[in-house]
Amino acid sequence: MSTPDIDIARDGAVIRIRFNRPAKRNALTVAMYAAMADALTAAETNGTAIVLFSAAGPGFCAGNDLVDFMSNPPSGEDAPVTRFLRGLAASTRILIAAVQGRAVGVGTTMLLHCDFVLAEEDAILQMPFTDLALVPEAGSSLLVPRLVGARRAADLLLLGEPVPAARAETLGLVNRVVPGGQGLPEAEALTARLLEKPRGALLATKRLMVSPTTELAARMTEEGAAFAAGLQSPEFAATVAKFFASRAKAA
Repeated sequence: MSTPDIDIARDGAVIRIRFNRPAKRNALTVAMYAAMADALTAAETNGTAIVLFSAAGPGFCAGNDLVDFMSNPPSGEDAPVTRFLRGLAASTRILIAAVQGRAVGVGTTMLLHCDFVLAEEDAILQMPFTDLALVPEAGSSLLVPRLVGARRAADLLLLGEPVPAARAETLGLVNRVVPGGQGLPEAEALTARLLEKPRGALLATKRLMVSPTTELAARMTEEGAAFAAGLQSPEFAATVAKFFASRAKAA
């Protein structure tokens, strides 16, 4: 599941995807997109709970490799870039990203689909699509206004203004800012914390969070069904047994 420019490895319930093209600022190629799309597809059925994105070198991702992109322009739903972006949007796994340096174009828009984005102090996010005579992708024209509001979205999408890590945290584009060099260690620590939680409840909650249902009563019905299923799960039984055992021991 690896190419020379990207490392993809599964370790138990975690798939780690690491951009490994620092000489090209981790610009993405068709082959890299294809490998990541396949990994996200596999994650839905192979017992994966968490997908962790990171990057080698001083920058996270410079966007698309324009030479490769122009040689292999995307066409149709089967294009690797389309499969990757749709895989991100549809993922029911927990998605984490450790970001350092510049994250440009898709290097930023992919983060909109992550549950946790840990940005190092030097991180800079930017979506300069209009400068290339293009429009935003990955659903960013919908997600950015939702996250930051229409006026701030105009700064980010129409002007393509760069966003330093501290402002990205304020805007809600990243979960938190961490010291330089600590993005991946912090992401690994977060991964470990999540893996300590009951897996079924974790993934069921993620599925609810990405559900297309927007009507309140219908969403409550979805939650009720998931809650009822949770009550019948072995994980819940084990958690309750552990709770009562700890109380008995304390007494």
